Amino acid sequence: MAAGLSPPEQRILLANITGELYERLLQAHRDRSVPRFTYDQGHLEMMRPSLEHAELQDTVALLVNTLAEEMRINTRSFGSATFRRPDLQRGFEPDGCFYVQSVTRIRGKTELDLTIDPPPDLVIEIDLTSPSLPKFPIFAQLGVPEVWRAEGSQIHVFCLAGGQYVEHAESSVLPGVTAEVLTGWVHESHTLDRLTWLHRVREWLHQRATREV
Repeated sequence: MAAGLSPPEQRILLANITGELYERLLQAHRDRSVPRFTYDQGHLEMMRPSLEHAELQDTVALLVNTLAEEMRINTRSFGSATFRRPDLQRGFEPDGCFYVQSVTRIRGKTELDLTIDPPPDLVIEIDLTSPSLPKFPIFAQLGVPEVWRAEGSQIHVFCLAGGQYVEHAESSVLPGVTAEVLTGWVHESHTLDRLTWLHRVREWLHQRATREV
């Protein structure tokens, strides 16, 4: 029997999709992880991630959780949950997202209304292939303060300023953590087993904390 091959990342872009139809599609796929929907004023992208995409997404999310834990920073993650503003006709399902500075404002909530609740403080965007629908204008319109874009092992940090994203050397949600450091850890995750990798991340943080005392 031939071995099954992992399907590549798939993206479909549709035009002239009403907000009502977008909401119906979200409801129909409420309990499914795929496809992921991105909606921007009539344009709808449906994306099915590849195994490589999913693994990188998991690695970056685990890195955020580990760094935040060791730095004693409270976070709350909603993974690839749907965030939308029907009044703006925009919505997205990120590769990962975290509440950090705004974590106390959503304490105890299991449903969010972005007309009154804050957006995630950090969104992770995995870019292994060119997206059909640009995401940054949507993130900016919804007020996401920081985006980490992962292009293979390369991590870029973008912070929102004046309605536009500007690339920064250092994260604002995890102070002292640079794009260079993040890139290094993601690169090492490809060559080390997971337990060794996590140990090295924690060891680096402990050494950094000792130097800062």
